[in-house]
Amino acid sequence: MKAITYTNYGSPDVLELKEVAKPVPEDNQVLVKIHAASVNYGNLVLLKGKPYLARLVFGLLKPKYKIPGGDIAGQVEAVGKNVKLFKPGDEVFGDLSGCGWGAFAEYVSVPENALAIKPANVSFEEAAAVPMAAVTALQGLRDKGGILSGQKVLINGASGGVGAFAVQIAKSFGAEVTGVCSTRNLDILRSIGADHAIDYTKEDFTKKDECYDLILAVNGHHTIPAYKRVLSSNGTFVHVGGAEAQLFQTIFLGPWISMTGSKKMRSLLQRANQEDLLFMKELLEAGKVKPVIDRCYKLDEVPEAFRYFEEGHAQGKVIITM
Repeated sequence: MKAITYTNYGSPDVLELKEVAKPVPEDNQVLVKIHAASVNYGNLVLLKGKPYLARLVFGLLKPKYKIPGGDIAGQVEAVGKNVKLFKPGDEVFGDLSGCGWGAFAEYVSVPENALAIKPANVSFEEAAAVPMAAVTALQGLRDKGGILSGQKVLINGASGGVGAFAVQIAKSFGAEVTGVCSTRNLDILRSIGADHAIDYTKEDFTKKDECYDLILAVNGHHTIPAYKRVLSSNGTFVHVGGAEAQLFQTIFLGPWISMTGSKKMRSLLQRANQEDLLFMKELLEAGKVKPVIDRCYKLDEVPEAFRYFEEGHAQGKVIITM
């Protein structure tokens, strides 16, 4: 089969399209013919080996996983003898980040708990956009943020992969949602249901009088004290992505702020979870969430897809088609 491989950390230039052995499913595994995959921030970490702490998991000097890519959507071709949830012909989607990665390939063998049945009302491309980004948004809002109906929620970086899902998921919980993005993305925010849209090129929400019960920071360069200023008295800030300085501030200042006052400052490390994937499946089937796709690239164009993604201006998700 064809797959994108790499043997050293670096830029997208280290990625190569090669012929590799087609995997054979083990007793508890499902062999999936991949129709679509997607690019996430986690893929960049895997590619570059940065931040360097990630190398403790991904390989200290060289990458442990030779085929990158986490999200997939495709069709089951074969199953191991112990597999109970799937059969050949099933259309599935899933997140491979917890079981060896390998999405940028024509086939992959994975444990059945990494997958869910694809909703019939979405395409393979749309399904591939969901797992990592949507579950990140869900875990940030629900598990770390404790989102409640009626709350005022702000999503910074609301038009990107995680942000676009976060806006829609927050709306499904009954929140009043404000999205922050650039001028060219304002229409996208309105189209996915944001109640309010702030153009960060024209105004700084951290300097306004409006306060929020929950802030999900998917992108941006604001300091933790700036976020704290616009949190309500019992508000919660959740760091998902953005400047590295912001991450370290959350890790080191966040616990102190949380212990010494009523405002909570937290960070999220997303973990692949079949239960959360099934939760997203229900939202997709109900039409409460619709994936936003920016561009599609073919398998041999993965390096180009990474270069575009690195620019940081994708409107929704970047998809790889097989």
